[in-house]
Amino acid sequence: MKGLDPTVFLRMDDESFSRLSVYVTREYGIKLPINKKSMLESRLNKKVKSLGMNYPEFLDFIFSEEGKQRELFNVIDLITTNKTDFYREPAHFQYLQQFFLPDYLNEYGYRNLEVWSAGCSTGEEPYTLMMVLEEFKNRHPSFTYSLIASDVSTRVIQAAHHGIYHSDRIADVPVELKRSYFLRSKKKDDNLVRVKPEFRKKITYRRINLMDNSYEMSKGSLDIIFCRNVLIYFDKQTQEKVIKKFTACLRPGGLLFLGHSESLMGMNVLMKQLRPTIYQQPS
Repeated sequence: MKGLDPTVFLRMDDESFSRLSVYVTREYGIKLPINKKSMLESRLNKKVKSLGMNYPEFLDFIFSEEGKQRELFNVIDLITTNKTDFYREPAHFQYLQQFFLPDYLNEYGYRNLEVWSAGCSTGEEPYTLMMVLEEFKNRHPSFTYSLIASDVSTRVIQAAHHGIYHSDRIADVPVELKRSYFLRSKKKDDNLVRVKPEFRKKITYRRINLMDNSYEMSKGSLDIIFCRNVLIYFDKQTQEKVIKKFTACLRPGGLLFLGHSESLMGMNVLMKQLRPTIYQQPS
């Protein structure tokens, strides 16, 4: 396979697809039905050819000790889907601004608000949360918060940490917030913006696999968890296991925000639904 023509498109055999999909589902909870095979081929072809291998050889390699150290994380980065936007599903941020944050300050005063953006992708969600929290802090200087963002993909965590976006990506950010939180590239042709360094520092990034037995947060330490449009890639049983681990991390009265197509319906969890896709830990 060495010296393979770069224009050749390698086809994945069914056995290799089955082997890879079983591993990804078991270790990361992501469902990969057979209709995802062409997607996997398109994402992995360049990597497989760069190693001079066919798919069976490639699978043997990435599951070897050497491959696990060198390439397996890169392969998972290529497989995972990372679609997000600033102010995506804006009703969630409006709920925080109008209801939760004022009530929280009235009830808990100076207690530090603990927030986790799980499945943060390239950072649009945690940076939106940061802007919401900073704007609230500007009006209430005694308010403090901590914001953790995580993903299973090291590639997107690095992108989020850098905080660089094409200017089109912040089209839905209000003009006054663009001025406050973003810097434009000095190269006008780049059409790039970057989150200001003092605000990039407000977020702590971690690599967390939601399939882990437990997460790095202390039990009952969090006030808010955002995990939106992540559970849709898991089967129902896995979704419920993840939700139960989330509830173990939340304080009484804490909130869980899910994506617009996700719900807790049919799950054996005790959370109270406040709004569509907004759930509260019992007090």
